[in-house]
Amino acid sequence: MEFRDLKKQYQIHKKEIDSAIQDVLLNANFIGGNRVEQLESELSKYTNVKHCVTCANGTDALQLALMAWNIGKGDAVFVPDFTFFSSGEVVPLLGATPVFVDIEEDTYNLSPASLEAAIQYVLERTNLKPKVVIAVDLFGQPADFNQIRLIADKYNLLILEDGAQGFGGKIGDKRACSFGDIATTSFFPAKPLGCYGDGGAIFTDNDEWADLLRSYCVHGKGTDKYDNVRIGMNSRLDTIQAAILLEKMKFFDKEIEMCNQVAEEYTRCLRGEARVPVVKVGMTSSWAQYTICFYNNKEREQAIKFLKRNDIPTAVYYRKPMHRQEAFKGSRVIELDYAVTEKICDCCLSLPMHPYLGMNSIREITDMILKKD
Repeated sequence: MEFRDLKKQYQIHKKEIDSAIQDVLLNANFIGGNRVEQLESELSKYTNVKHCVTCANGTDALQLALMAWNIGKGDAVFVPDFTFFSSGEVVPLLGATPVFVDIEEDTYNLSPASLEAAIQYVLERTNLKPKVVIAVDLFGQPADFNQIRLIADKYNLLILEDGAQGFGGKIGDKRACSFGDIATTSFFPAKPLGCYGDGGAIFTDNDEWADLLRSYCVHGKGTDKYDNVRIGMNSRLDTIQAAILLEKMKFFDKEIEMCNQVAEEYTRCLRGEARVPVVKVGMTSSWAQYTICFYNNKEREQAIKFLKRNDIPTAVYYRKPMHRQEAFKGSRVIELDYAVTEKICDCCLSLPMHPYLGMNSIREITDMILKKD
């Protein structure tokens, strides 16, 4: 059994994907070109955001966004305490200070109430200037951007939507990567829309920021790549990856529908046995992960061992809160409450999730969890 069955996806769409890759090879157009431009156009239309700038990976996308805003020393950037390391990593990399924020227990996303408490703490107890909130669309569901926007506007903060796991999710009819002042996503293979290597994209409606992002992506270029007007990065999406993504976009929405059917069956089988993920009313998740919570760490570890003995893969996202990561020592604000994150880190478990997970496989997994003792 596969945790995320990319082999099955490829087998079903092999002819189209192989043809797209072969076309790039035949034309020897490996960097930039029409395929990348076409992908950016398609992604822009999909999200209904004016500008899409592709780049080398999702981490670069976050860093580039902060660079476009000139974030640096003395700035406070608010980041969920329960997320992948890169969401916070880019902050001290640019000299700014990450301020970690607790999460909602049911959705695992940033808590608006905890965000406002953290902003108040920074204003009253530090010399930092609140600048940005990085709101992560964790496990596929968009963060509560209605409430986050109210708070951001109140304190004059910019919103950076980290949609690495949430691409394809929606609030109402509005898609993920359209909620932030700038939004980013990742095309890492296991993401909802994944390529066959690394890749990322940045979205914004702001013309000036889009121009800066395109410049920073290619060594701070001006009129061309040999006219360098600022210090930038080398962060470009390969043409082969663009070709693969263009093919995958043709069946992407169908796969999201299939993932939602998988999630519904998981929830039906596991409700009452473990705390199942909650999708808020009016929201749609793209289900990067299906994550349950047991009542304590002992129960989780028992389940992991039992499932492993029966050849069922699982993963723990994440065992350690961001505020306890050694890499952030000395560059973070920590005198805040992270009780929910600590609790979730101690008992969460992600189960196999992908569009091609059959109902029989789901019942096999859930039956094992029900009799894990």
